[in-house]
Amino acid sequence: MKGFTYYTPTEVVFGRNAEEQVAPLLKKYGGHKVLVVFGGGSVRRSGLLDRVCGQLAQEGIDYLPFGGVVPNPRLGMAREGIDLCRKEGIDFLLAVGGGSVIDMCKAIAYGVPYAGDVWDFFLGRAKPQAALPVGCVLTFPASGSEMSDSCVITDEANLDKRGVSSPFGRARFATLNPELSYTLTPYQTAAGVTDIMMHTMERYFSREDDMDLTDGIAEALLRSMKENVFKVLADPQDYRSRAQIMWGGSLSHNGLTECGLVRDWSCHKLEHELSGVFDVTHGAGLAAIWPAWARYVYAKHIGRFAQFAVNVMGVQPDASDPAVTAAEGIRAFERFLREIGMPVNLHELLGREVTEAEIDDLAERCSRGGTFTIGTLEPLARADMAAIYRLAR
Repeated sequence: MKGFTYYTPTEVVFGRNAEEQVAPLLKKYGGHKVLVVFGGGSVRRSGLLDRVCGQLAQEGIDYLPFGGVVPNPRLGMAREGIDLCRKEGIDFLLAVGGGSVIDMCKAIAYGVPYAGDVWDFFLGRAKPQAALPVGCVLTFPASGSEMSDSCVITDEANLDKRGVSSPFGRARFATLNPELSYTLTPYQTAAGVTDIMMHTMERYFSREDDMDLTDGIAEALLRSMKENVFKVLADPQDYRSRAQIMWGGSLSHNGLTECGLVRDWSCHKLEHELSGVFDVTHGAGLAAIWPAWARYVYAKHIGRFAQFAVNVMGVQPDASDPAVTAAEGIRAFERFLREIGMPVNLHELLGREVTEAEIDDLAERCSRGGTFTIGTLEPLARADMAAIYRLAR
């Protein structure tokens, strides 16, 4: 078992009408002039943005709206937000939306006190030493960014999607009202649940195999997501099931399911290149890459994959050959992805064949020109990355 530090400073207000606590929370954490960051039209159409801003106005909290965040949030907009915050004396950032909006807030928060270009952090040229405080009104459970230390954005000029993790990026507070996720489409819901599950699975598939309590928490979370996604796809206003998914999204990425383990992140690294180049939905990209990754590495980690098959996917174990159990677990997860409407290969993800030249480009990007490996369960070099992309076709 690996020693660990568990740090989760975000205050969570969970339940119906949780967003009505935004103004008191902003005052509690020192927000006086707030940049309200949001995405497209959904928060306007639903009236959520007006309700949140109305609270701020009523409580005498100065604010500026900053909308237009897109999935796979863009570096250019982050730079615009940084300039705006400096010009207007912004001292707090409030995300109203999902992971893309929250990550945009974090990128802006890192950049405001930094003398250089915020992209330096994502390239590993510098580490954040400070950030403006961030709060969240979550509408889309998926990324877990509301409780995580991570942030991912895309340099649209070079089609590079990169992440940075820092304790300075953790939100001061997050309001989680499952009712705000009622309007998500079936595809968004399924992609979100896939992302949630993958955040846990990137930690669960670890070389460390003696932390039974963490394994049990992870397995329970994964089973809950599997069960509840079908319920909300059948009834989008099933509050109880929406609540399980929303809370699962936060727990999947706040470090709880990696205590005592060494996280892998291979599938996320491979997928970041897909969404950077092709601008696909992150959860769908993960669904398309995971079966190929699993088949590429599982033979060296039969015990872990067999445990996943039995404890998460409900596979009946083959007492004579655990490799059979492990392989069936991969097929069972692939079937689950299909049942909720997710792609399980690149052809289904993109709607066309991926060329050999595109595979080479993806592997070149992911390996930083052959200088970078990914993964800890099974470290992957450039040739391995290309092989997994090919297997995923």
